[in-house]
Amino acid sequence: MNLSYWEKDTYFSNIDVLVIGSGIVGLSAALELKTKNNLLKIMVVERGFLPSGASSKNAGFACFGSISEILSDFENDSEEIVYKLISKRWNGLKRLRSILGDDKIEYKNWGGFELFKDEILYEKCSEKMDYLNNNLADIIGSKDIYKNADKKIDQFGFKSITHLIENSFEGQINTGKMIATLIKKVQESGVIILNSLTVKSIDEEPENVQINLIGYPSFKVKKVLVATNGFAKQLLPELNVNPARAQVIITKPIAGLKIEGTFHYDQGYYYFRNIENRVLLGGGRNIDFKSEETTEMIITEKIQNTLEELLKSTILPNIPHEIDQRWSGIMGIGNQKTAIIKAISKNIFCAVRMGGMGIAIGSLVGQDAANMVQNEL
Repeated sequence: MNLSYWEKDTYFSNIDVLVIGSGIVGLSAALELKTKNNLLKIMVVERGFLPSGASSKNAGFACFGSISEILSDFENDSEEIVYKLISKRWNGLKRLRSILGDDKIEYKNWGGFELFKDEILYEKCSEKMDYLNNNLADIIGSKDIYKNADKKIDQFGFKSITHLIENSFEGQINTGKMIATLIKKVQESGVIILNSLTVKSIDEEPENVQINLIGYPSFKVKKVLVATNGFAKQLLPELNVNPARAQVIITKPIAGLKIEGTFHYDQGYYYFRNIENRVLLGGGRNIDFKSEETTEMIITEKIQNTLEELLKSTILPNIPHEIDQRWSGIMGIGNQKTAIIKAISKNIFCAVRMGGMGIAIGSLVGQDAANMVQNEL
C-alpha cells in the first residue's frame, strides 16, 4: 500500500526512536523516553489491533514469587541473583501502581496462596518460610510475608488440598484496564502508536535503521527498541529467548463464589484467581513443554482438558460451572529468568524475556531500556 505525502510526513519521517511492541515494556519505555525529552519523536508499532503477546492476555497477577518457585530458582541461580529478581519484581509492581493508579487498574490486595497436595514439597517450603521472611524483609518492608493458611482450605472449598501457604503481599489487577490506561497515558504524552502494522525485518545502516514492513513502504529511524518479548526471535534470531504459550479458561459467573485472591499450584505451572464472581484458570504447559514452545496463539485439547479437570476436581468440586471463554498468550522465557536489556548494535536495542513476570517487572524493564537508548541518542 502506498502512503500519501501527509501520512509519510506526519507518521514516518524524522523518527528518533521506534519501539516495536505495545506491551507493558514497549509502552513504559516510550513513556520514559518522552518524559525525559519531550522533543523526541517516538513511535510505537504493534502488529495486532491490540497488544499481541501477553500484556492484555495474562491472568493479572501482581506477584513476586511463591515459595516453591523461589526455592526452585535457588537451584538454578545464586540466592543473591534470586533476591535481586524479587526486588525488581516488587519495585516494578510499586512503580506500575504509582504510574497508573490503583483505581485505574483495579488493584486488589486480597493475598496470594500456594496450594499443596505433595506433602514432601510442602514440608520443604514450610521449613523455609521463616528464612525467606527474614531475607525478604528489607525488600518487602515486613517479615510477615509467607504464613501457613491451612484453615482457609475449607473456606475456599478446595478438595484434596492438604496445605496452603499465604503471601500477604500479593494482589491482582484488571489486565485490560491496565493496558488501556497505559496506552492512554502514552498517547497523551505525544507518542504515536500505530496498530496492525507488522515489521518484517530491521536493517542497520551507518547512521540509522531501515524498517521493513509487510504491506507498506519501508522507512528509516534513528534508533530501534525491540520489545516483543516471546516473539523477539522473529526479528533478532540470535537472542536467548523462546516463546512459551499460556492457555487460559474463565468460567461464567458463579453464585456465591468462595474464592478470592490469587492462587498458585504445582510450582506455579497452574494459577487461578477470581474475577468478581468468575474463576480464571491458566497454565498446564508443563504437561507438553515442546508443543507449548510456540508463537501460535491457539488452544489445544490436551491442555484445555487438563485445566477443566483441575477446575472440576480440585478448585470447584461439586459446584456447577460453565466455561465462558478460552484464549492463549505468549510469554518470553529462557535459560535464565533475568530480562535481556541490551544493545544489539549501535542503533538497535532490545528489552525482552520477562519470564512470565511481565506485570511485575515490565515497567522497570521499560525504564531501564529507555535509559539505555537515551544514552545513545
